Amino acid sequence: MYSFNVVEFFVKGGIFMYPIALCSIISLGIFMERLWNVRRKKIIPNTFLEKVEAFLKNNKTGEAIGYCESHNSPIAHILHTGIKNRERTRETLKGVMEEAGRKETVRLFKNIEALSTIASISTLLGLLGTISGMIKIFAVISHETIVNPTALAGGISEALNTTAYGLTVAIPTIIFYKYLYSRVQALILSMEESSLYILDILKME
Repeated sequence: MYSFNVVEFFVKGGIFMYPIALCSIISLGIFMERLWNVRRKKIIPNTFLEKVEAFLKNNKTGEAIGYCESHNSPIAHILHTGIKNRERTRETLKGVMEEAGRKETVRLFKNIEALSTIASISTLLGLLGTISGMIKIFAVISHETIVNPTALAGGISEALNTTAYGLTVAIPTIIFYKYLYSRVQALILSMEESSLYILDILKME
């Protein structure tokens, strides 16, 4: 009966298994870091908007600014910018807040695009390993009149193992990327809605 051995599988895959393994480590690291840092309570803290709204409706703009400064969150940075520039026209103020929002968006998407790149690199490294294995197979065939299947085993293992491992890393990485991307997009939409709501309060007639 065949028994799968992880170490043997890795070793037989050849040199390209090592960069693929590195890709898997980087991918998991990015995913865990972003998963921790794009939690909703870190982006839009609970009760934060309600308190800012209460300060503004009671004309306590100083308290609202101080409250925003006490929070290190994207929505706090955006609203802090808006409240500080509240004397500007509505359109100018909206533009200022949108610019602040774009800066926070860049920070939220930090390293997420790298996951897409890692998925592509893992697949290509697997393909490169496949080609390397095939080259070894044909080299054996070209030098031997009667080919011993054992002599082909190394090339076949390298060709198949690197492809399998490359896809094993690439597929979860793509899932990580799609999940984080959709999660950040949802948070950005929530921040936009919250910012517009606060803008309406700041510019109430």
